[in-house]
Amino acid sequence: MFERFTEKAIKVIMLAQEEARRLGHNFVGTEQILLGLIGEGTGVAAKTLKSMGVSLKDARIEVEKIIGRGSGFVAVEIPFTPRAKRVLELSWDEARQLGHNYIGTEHLLLGLIREGEGVAVRVLENLGVDLSRVRSNVIRLLGESAATAGSGQHRSKTPTLDEFGSNLTQMAEEHRLDPVVGREKEIERVIQILGRRTKNNPVLIGEPGVGKTAIAEGLALKISNGEVPDILAEKRV
Repeated sequence: MFERFTEKAIKVIMLAQEEARRLGHNFVGTEQILLGLIGEGTGVAAKTLKSMGVSLKDARIEVEKIIGRGSGFVAVEIPFTPRAKRVLELSWDEARQLGHNYIGTEHLLLGLIREGEGVAVRVLENLGVDLSRVRSNVIRLLGESAATAGSGQHRSKTPTLDEFGSNLTQMAEEHRLDPVVGREKEIERVIQILGRRTKNNPVLIGEPGVGKTAIAEGLALKISNGEVPDILAEKRV
């Protein structure tokens, strides 16, 4: 699942683990994920919570009121609680409902709210957050981001493709794709085939999970980074 996380979402998980260590807890619960979402600071979730009056300082105080501090000894690997794992599963479901093939901070926040029974929800309620408004605020911010990204641009020439496909090149430009390791030879071969005048349709064949999508993502990353021949420059994958 984590391969679908954006960089900001991964940062949230790392911050959640840091919050667990700070509190001396040997687990990452919904409350640590919430603190990670706020602490990340720049994602849709952080902006949503800030707009609703939630600060990291106040949230930390509420978390400590509810669960207190741990013994101080924290293991190297900090596992997720069953409830936190459920939040991650719900985050992916929220992403799919919104037509997204990635998990961002906004989906993690929606997963927290939808789970509905964790410490994170109690913290937000104690801080006066109207949980029923969180989803609408997230959707509004996503809409504003899309409008900003699309301002000044012409209407898409491929609306159907945009609706049912995933623009890997755009995802690469937005740093939502992880670096592709160990597929350089295959990616270069795809670039060679695409650069031909004829017989220029590469086909990726293999069982599920062998890395076909990774090759396509690697191509998108190279286009985004300007590491392709002129014939492929500024093309979309």
